[in-house]
Amino acid sequence: MNKQEKIEILQDLVKIDSQNNHEAQVAHYLQNLFEAHNIKATISEYAPDRANLVAEIGNPSSDQVLAFAGHLDTVSVGDRDLWTYPPLAAEIHDSKLYGRGSADMKSGLAAMVIAMIELNENVAPLKGRIRFIGTVGEENGAMGSRDLTIDGIADDLSGMVLGEPTSGRVVYAHNGSLNYTVSSTGKSVHSSMPEQGVNALTNLVQFVNAEATLFDDVASSPEVGPLVHSVTIFHSGDQVNSIPGSATLQGNIRPIPEFDNQAVIDRLNQAVDQLNEAPNMDLKLTINYSFKPVISQADSPFVQQIKHISDSVLGSEAPLAVIHGATDASEYTKSANQFPLVVLGAGSWNAAHRIDENVALDNYLAVLEIYKQIALKVLG
Repeated sequence: MNKQEKIEILQDLVKIDSQNNHEAQVAHYLQNLFEAHNIKATISEYAPDRANLVAEIGNPSSDQVLAFAGHLDTVSVGDRDLWTYPPLAAEIHDSKLYGRGSADMKSGLAAMVIAMIELNENVAPLKGRIRFIGTVGEENGAMGSRDLTIDGIADDLSGMVLGEPTSGRVVYAHNGSLNYTVSSTGKSVHSSMPEQGVNALTNLVQFVNAEATLFDDVASSPEVGPLVHSVTIFHSGDQVNSIPGSATLQGNIRPIPEFDNQAVIDRLNQAVDQLNEAPNMDLKLTINYSFKPVISQADSPFVQQIKHISDSVLGSEAPLAVIHGATDASEYTKSANQFPLVVLGAGSWNAAHRIDENVALDNYLAVLEIYKQIALKVLG
């Protein structure tokens, strides 16, 4: 496959609108690409227009199984008028491809699939198996990796590479991620008589104020850094001259190994329970989803070998890194089978989820080569 074809595949993927949904269109595109090169790929439907994709190459009798894993969805494009170039046009400017998902993580998907195609066409057979796993919903619940893990997709893995954007460098650890909702129930009355009602909005603001310092005593993790927490969504009221009888907020927290997801949940419950002791206060906490922190052993042969490959292909040494996001790894590592994993993909982590998201094409092509070298050397 020539360079232009590889770039066009990435452009095709970015042009498919899979904002928090519609992953089946990406799955079918990749399935057709695999099968055009004599690789069987299986689609499993999650919901209408939503599907996971699994494909495998190599020696089917080998017990050495390396997973190339990623997600098929993207976050929302946001306000299109703020983009320099249309977010789903996959335009190339100054050797960078712009568009939603270009970094997170359709460049990783494209590089993994093309690497597998080229490895499969190599004269020398692989000594193990490579399994591609493409999932729905990583950006909002990780339903695909959760269901596939329950079905056993990770039970025979020897190792995994997740193609989230790291500029081709090796990430060996990341925070967890926990999303929650707090709802406030009050009593709606005319705004001229607020004393006869209960303002659900102002009650909920008390939680916002408490949350601001709720984790101040949590020490930073030596591996993944501080526990990060934010209230990000707030809804209340539907008419300016009525006291709101209901209000909801949502927040996101990035747990650390030393103060894990359960510790976070316990602290949130304590805050809500304490606030509910006040008169006319009725708050309810709901945990929407909970990803645990993931850490591989930095000095393990798997991590060190992949770091050596990355350094060699990119032409310079770089330290192992951590990210403060979460990945599908939090679900895959729930398997009883324990295996090493790294996060490594094209594009900068800082470009993800942003206006004018982009990936440098040289980095995309370099990561494709890194994936091929990983398959040949790790499985060898």
